[in-house]
Amino acid sequence: MGGRITCLLPALFLLVIPGSSAISGPRAVRGVEQGSLTVRCQYDPGYEPYVKWWCRGADWSSCCFVVKTNLGSEKEVKQGRVSIKDNWKDRSFTVTMEKLRVDDSDTYWCGTERTGVDLGDDVDVTIDPAPTVSISTRATSSANMFTASVAPEENQRQLPLLGSVHFLVLVFLKVPLFLGMLGAVLWVNRPLRSSRGKPQENQQPPCSSTLSREKDPQTEEKGIFLRQ
Repeated sequence: MGGRITCLLPALFLLVIPGSSAISGPRAVRGVEQGSLTVRCQYDPGYEPYVKWWCRGADWSSCCFVVKTNLGSEKEVKQGRVSIKDNWKDRSFTVTMEKLRVDDSDTYWCGTERTGVDLGDDVDVTIDPAPTVSISTRATSSANMFTASVAPEENQRQLPLLGSVHFLVLVFLKVPLFLGMLGAVLWVNRPLRSSRGKPQENQQPPCSSTLSREKDPQTEEKGIFLRQ
């Protein structure tokens, strides 16, 4: 009986100190300035409805809580740039830090509340400065900007050139062709109009004129009878 109690005491002691096996997170994570970072912490069965939290500070007893879940809820909770969401099915919760800063680098704790002393596991978070733009990259960007500004000017120069070419084609090709076609049409229609205007040379006089010029045989005979 005494041996069993001796074996159980270390196990019970592990459940009430930081870094116990009931909850675990990654040893260390890294992020980049202005980026985002996600940390996933797991816990043992039976802790699903408990409050999970994310705490900042190397000292376990004086760390500052950054964000907590609601009791008995899996709904995501957000505080400033940090959010936390529990997942009972996977028995894990995730902490997301956004718009990272270099001074966010510190020791954090992922933990869970419980009756008595909370459980937690420490995570070292390191935020690296954002990479600076090299001189060659700046030179390339400047060259691209110069090319982009010159291209419209070249296009503007080409537009008057195309207009002058079109004008030359219009003057030396289209206008003479149009005049030639117009002259051909006038030439074809010219004989038709002149034939209608001139009277026919062998045109016979009207029937009424011919009848008036013919002598009446009876009248001529009467004239002869009177002269006798």
